[in-house]
Amino acid sequence: MPGNSSRQGAVRKRGKGTGSGNTAGSGGRVRRGLEGKGPTPKAEDRPYHKAYRKRRPNEPGKTTSGQGRSNRPRRDTPRAGDDWVFGRNPVLEALQAGLPVRRAYVADGVERDDRLRDILKYAADHGIALLAATRSELDKLTGGGVHQGVALQLPPFEYAHPDDLLAAALDAPDPALVIACDQVTDPRNLGAIIRSAAAFGAAGVIIPERRSAQVTAAAWKTSAGAAARLTVARAGNLNRTLKQYGEAGFVVAGLAGEADLDVAGIPGVDGPVLLVVGSEGEGLSRLVRDNCDVLVSIPITSAVESLNASVAASIALYEVTRCRG
Repeated sequence: MPGNSSRQGAVRKRGKGTGSGNTAGSGGRVRRGLEGKGPTPKAEDRPYHKAYRKRRPNEPGKTTSGQGRSNRPRRDTPRAGDDWVFGRNPVLEALQAGLPVRRAYVADGVERDDRLRDILKYAADHGIALLAATRSELDKLTGGGVHQGVALQLPPFEYAHPDDLLAAALDAPDPALVIACDQVTDPRNLGAIIRSAAAFGAAGVIIPERRSAQVTAAAWKTSAGAAARLTVARAGNLNRTLKQYGEAGFVVAGLAGEADLDVAGIPGVDGPVLLVVGSEGEGLSRLVRDNCDVLVSIPITSAVESLNASVAASIALYEVTRCRG
């Protein structure tokens, strides 16, 4: 191994020197000097070693002209797998929606069109620094996505607490409407549900911390910016949250394909309603079903086994608002 080869030849046999008499020892000074320093770092972990520079090539970091202060490459430069919005239309929509931006990149020499000019103008007007990068660097940062020369890295999404959403929903002048997701694992489905919830005036969306899609860049992109405007709460225990909302006066209605009651017949629809939608394949889990006040279905033909989770949520939201007049 490279770490061992550097030690070979460094050990000298103690004994007689080339001159007369024995070789003088160090008196323990060398041994004491090495105590507490630990193992020698690998070459690629030492910044001054050429192996370090080969392993960590220069990364994008300079700021484009007129777009803010220059930024030197940092060791925390984002990598593929972080939350990204890329492509000219999604980036412009993200900026216009006021989504907080952690970093923004534009490729060197990229062809300018109206969309890119709008992005550059928005960034300049709002003091957002656009970091310059090559196309190949953007390819790596976005995991090979079709970035069209622009990309944003988003900060971690800030979730609300279900208690705060509950209080805000009950304080609203109109009857409260909240939607909860059970085992919805596709972030695009989650984004579409958030978008529909905002469109039909829901107070917010509840998702579980585990076994559920989270609000990532993919979810935000599908929400068309609604994730920046609608409250999304994250529950540590979804079943406990459903019980809490039920005790606060909500009718907890779960969507289940086999239910006999039509979604248009939710009892107490004029009051607070919490709709619960499950995954397309699994539907609602057993415990979630047990914590629903009523199970309702959307009538469909026998030719189709089930609806996509986001489509089912949209229809149910529409029916609730329609029944309320």
